[in-house]
Order: sequence, then structure tokens, then C-alpha cells
Amino acid sequence: MGEAQSGGERTGEQLALLREAARRGSTARARPRTWRGAALAGGLPVARVLVDKGLVHLDRYFDYAVPAAMDAEAQPGVRVRVRFGAGQREGRREGGRLINGFIVERRADSDFPGVLAPLAQVLSTERVLDPGLLRLCRAVADRYAGALADVVSLAVPPRMARAERAPSPAPGGALPAPGPGGWARYPHGPGFLDALARGAAPRAVWSALPGPGWPEELARALATTLAAGRGALAVLPDGRAAARVDAALAALTGRDHHVLLTADAGPEARYRRWLAISRGAVRGVVGTRAAMFAPVRDLGLAAIWDDGDAAHRDDRAPHPHAREVLLLRATQENAAVLIGGHALTAEAAQLVESGWARPLAAGRETVRATAPLIRTVGDDDEARDEAARSARLPTLAWGVLRDGLARGPVLVQVPRRGYAPRLACARCRTPARCGRCHGPLASVGAEETLRCGWCGTEEPDWHCAECGGARLRAVVVGARRTAEELGRAFPAVPVRTSGRDHILDTVPDRPALVVSTPGAEPVPEGPGYAAALLLDGWALLGRPDLRASEEALRRWLDAAALVRPGDDGGTVVVLAEPTLRPVQSLVRWDPAGHARRELTDRASLGFPPVSRMAAVSGPPEAVEGLLRAAALPDSAETLGPVPLPVGEPGRPRRTGDPPPGERWERALIRVPPGSGTALAAALKTAQAARLARREGPWARVRIDPPDIG
Repeated sequence: MGEAQSGGERTGEQLALLREAARRGSTARARPRTWRGAALAGGLPVARVLVDKGLVHLDRYFDYAVPAAMDAEAQPGVRVRVRFGAGQREGRREGGRLINGFIVERRADSDFPGVLAPLAQVLSTERVLDPGLLRLCRAVADRYAGALADVVSLAVPPRMARAERAPSPAPGGALPAPGPGGWARYPHGPGFLDALARGAAPRAVWSALPGPGWPEELARALATTLAAGRGALAVLPDGRAAARVDAALAALTGRDHHVLLTADAGPEARYRRWLAISRGAVRGVVGTRAAMFAPVRDLGLAAIWDDGDAAHRDDRAPHPHAREVLLLRATQENAAVLIGGHALTAEAAQLVESGWARPLAAGRETVRATAPLIRTVGDDDEARDEAARSARLPTLAWGVLRDGLARGPVLVQVPRRGYAPRLACARCRTPARCGRCHGPLASVGAEETLRCGWCGTEEPDWHCAECGGARLRAVVVGARRTAEELGRAFPAVPVRTSGRDHILDTVPDRPALVVSTPGAEPVPEGPGYAAALLLDGWALLGRPDLRASEEALRRWLDAAALVRPGDDGGTVVVLAEPTLRPVQSLVRWDPAGHARRELTDRASLGFPPVSRMAAVSGPPEAVEGLLRAAALPDSAETLGPVPLPVGEPGRPRRTGDPPPGERWERALIRVPPGSGTALAAALKTAQAARLARREGPWARVRIDPPDIG
């Protein structure tokens, strides 16, 4: 293959040419020689190409010759096919397979002193990788120590030829600026909209009031930006939330000025909408995580809702978070930023504490008027109710259920899905394990056979290995079992369930029990749920995770925000230790205070977001080799390495888990603020050098790991 800088396997001829150029110390650039006598493009015969190889040691551009026949089509930003791999020699081919890439630049000369291979094919004349999007992808790759090609694959959807042939809609006309609407409830809300209308770039962290008004308020911020002649982008955690904002924005501006960009639309429709954005036919985007890269022209507002939701972090390398991508983008494009949610993350609180963003919250009187009444099961209740200490639903919860069902639907949030996902021996409390892989046994239904949660093997005749007992008790009760128990307690009331397997979008405004896992709560069609029970708070608060309390409060606030105001009888009962900070923050409806205290605690311990962290995991020799090779900043502190739990056969693997049977270690590297870029660059450089030299097994590098417990 003829590349300007071959990161693959160069031929002997190419290596000799490079050694000769280095010996002479020549820095002169040369025009490419023709390939087998083929005529090259006249003015700019070199195409600099980003090849689709997501490897950090190949994270650079490669030069190819542009045949004269492709001169008009081979423009910066288009998709091409090129030979890449074993290399080529003039006159005959030596392997090299065809792979996809993007032209990023046309040049008159090349740094490579040898013979350049020609472009094999221009796949499309659509310029999908414009300079602004390329600059953003490069910034994201550098921040997360990843390969540019990996980020571009996240940013640019796969090509659909039929979508490219279809014409984009005509751009919508001028829009009138909407009024403040619900933003009038916030002291600084109208001022924020006025700044957007002037084309300014305000930055705000928004504590949204409980109730159904937040989609309309977010849509007004987007519509105000569009009316000012600039682009607007909102990223939501899931398709249901995106659909609500999409409907609210359509009610304000019509359907001609924005698109809904979610995976639910299907590949072709999504690509067609993406092309409408890229071509400038629409300037507004509402979408899920992938929309963070949408090529909106003249971006005026970048908004994200519920930035603490795990759905905002991409599962694919280099695992960027939508909030961080939008902050990078707003800085590059001088756009406004709006980070909103019922709960606040420590990262959002840090933006406020540093002065980078301003808080946007309602007054305490307004909060009290819109929030439901929050009740806990305290010591006084337990003294009057002997069953409260052991019962899953104490007397207070049963009373709120009965009263709520007399007035409308009642929400019951259960942290675990399934029927009884964790079982133990009823006699000696030994956890019930699979005889094949030792995974946890689970009950999937009252009349169903026990089944392993890891390998799926059925256990029809289980006996305890410790005491020989055959009776089981539920250690953890799931949403299906809860729905079954409540259905027996209230036989005249319909019971609806919403979870991962089947998520309800809405429920009618009539008495019903709605049992839901966190994040799957359906939106009530009327004024809100009459009441809500937040069960098994220990399951959320007891997780060995830095963000356990933050995540528990976020899930509780999102559910409680669907309940009617306390003045209208709306009541929420949270079953958790009432003295804990997240419970008290829920009672006072004070997400900002909780986020500030979380930030203070993490600052005293040196935890993110006050510090920047990277996780290096893999076989012990790989972790040791990478840490030894990396030129870490002087301020870096290495924690570990420590062994990771050995992967067990049949157990579901999460991203970063070791393969079954392999022994892995993990080291955490911590640096103070301002050194995150240097940390990422050092790890990426060391990783690239080890991969290029093939120095043993490779380690995984993850910047801002979500789990450091």
C-alpha cells in the first residue's frame, strides 16, 4: 500500500525510502508519482484520508493519490474506499484490503517519499465530515484517549444510498420568538430566554420544577434560539423523553424547523434526517445520545436533560459522555449551554461553583407549591407499628395506597426487575446457587421452575448445600412479584407493569396500580399520580458505587416529579432510612443542596469531578507495561493496581469485565484539575507505542470511568 505515513506493515521498499529520507534529513515535500502510469488530478493530486481503523497506533491521516477521473468527486468530507494493509509496490499488488475512509483534505504534495496508492473508489459525493465536525471529533478523541476513527464512527451514521438520493425538505421560514411560558416561574428564566434571543451564549444549570412542564420549558428555550436565527440541539436520555420534547417544540414552531433524531426511527429515516441537518435544511435537533454529534449549523444552544442518566454515556470506545461532548462543542462554537434535570449531578454543581455556569432555579415558595408531600417511615411510626421494622410495606404505605387509589393512579417504584431475582434457603439463609456455574438462582414466576441468572440452567429439584433444606425465601423482590402481591391486596384495581421488557408511555387518569422499575415510569395523562411508593431504598443506597446516593436521589426525584402537588393531595412515601442525606434532600426537594454537599465530600477525598481519573485494566503484565511506558504528569497519583474479580463462566459481562477464567488487574490514575488532557495524551501515546511494537497483551484505558468502587 502506498500511504504517506504507513502505520500498518510497510513494504521493504517503503521502509528503505523512509530511512533514506531520515538519513538525509530532508523535509521537502514532493508531488506524488503516478501509479502504473495513471493520470492524477491536476491541482491537488493528494487526498489526506482518515481510514476506518479504530486503533490508537494508527490514529493519523494517510495520503493517497487522486486519479484524474475522481478529481471532481473526491472532495474533503466524502466517503472513499482505499487499499490498506500489507502495502503495494509499483507494478504489482502485495495484499492490502479495501476499507472505508473519509477525505479530510486535498493537498498539492505529500510527506511520504514513496509511491502513493490511488483512491480506489469515491463511495458518495455527500460531504458528511465537515471541518467543524472533524474538529469536534478530534477534541473528543483527545479528551478520552481514543482513536479519531472510533469517534467519527459514532458521529457519522452509516451510509444509506436511498436516503442520499432523496431531496431534503426546504428550510422553514422565519419564526416569532415565543413568550416565557413556564420560565416565568423561575426568577432568572425570562432573562435566560432574552439572552438566547439576542444571540448571546448564556450557560445555566437548571433545577426543573416537579410536574409535567419541563418538556415545554425546554422546547421554549430551543424555539427562542431558532427564532434568533441560530441552531438548537437538545439531548435526552431516552426516546420517550425525546418524543415529549419533540411534540412540545412542534406545538411552538411546527414541524419544518427541527427533526427528531433517535434510533427508533430506523437506519434509513435516521440518516435522512441527519442529512437534512448536515445540508442546513433544518437547524433544530431533538434526540438521544447520538444526537450530541448532530452537525447543526451555527449552533446557538446545546442542551442536555438529566445528565446523570447512564444512557448519556456511550458503551462504545472511547465511551464519551454526552454532557462533556456538548460542553466541548459549546466552547468551540460559542454556543449557550443548558444542563437541566429534576436532580443535579456533582459535575453540574462544579460548573456552578467554578462560575462557568449560573444556577437556574425557582424560589422555595414555588417549589413547595409544586412538589408533592414526601413522607418517610421514622422511629415514631415504627413504635406504633410493630410490623414496620420487618414488613416490606408498613402501615403508612398501605394507607397512602388506599387513599391514593380513591383519587387516581398510584405509582410503585421497585428497584429490581423480574419476580424474585435473589433467593436464599429459608432455614439457614444460604444464597441459592446454580449447581452448574454457581450463579444465583432466580424465580421467574410463581409457578415457574427455578432458573440460573447467569447460564439459564433450570433447577427443578433444588436443595440447600449447607443444611439440605428445600424451602426458599426471597432475598430481593422484583417488580413482577410486587405487582402480584399488590394485585391480591387490591383485587378490584387494575395493575400495570412497566419495565425493560415492556415500557408504558402513558397511563390514563383513573385508579390503577402502576408498578415500574426506575426510569420506566409512564407519564400520567391527567394532573399526575395521586401517590407514589418508592420501595426498597436500601437496594439503591447500598450499591458499592461512588454515585450511589446521587443516583438514588435522581431516581426518586424523577418518579416523585410525576406526582400531583401536595396541595392537591399528592403524597410520596420513600422506604429508606430517613436520616440519610438523599432521603432528607428528597423531603426538602433540594437537589442543588445535595449536589453541593456531594461535591464538597468528593473534593475532600480527591474524587471526580474535582479530580480527573483514568482506569487501566487488563492482564497484570499489560497494566504494568503500560504504566511503566506512560510519561504521566508529575501530579499524577497511581492507585493500585488491584485484582479484579475473576470472570465466571456464564456470568453476564459488562464493559471492562475480564474474560471468564482470566486474572485481571486495574489501576486508577488521578490528576488534579487542569491535567486531564496531559493524562489522556500520556496514556494514549504509551498505548500506541506498545501496540505498534506488539509488546505483549494490551490494556484497556478508560478516561472518567463510571465505576471506581
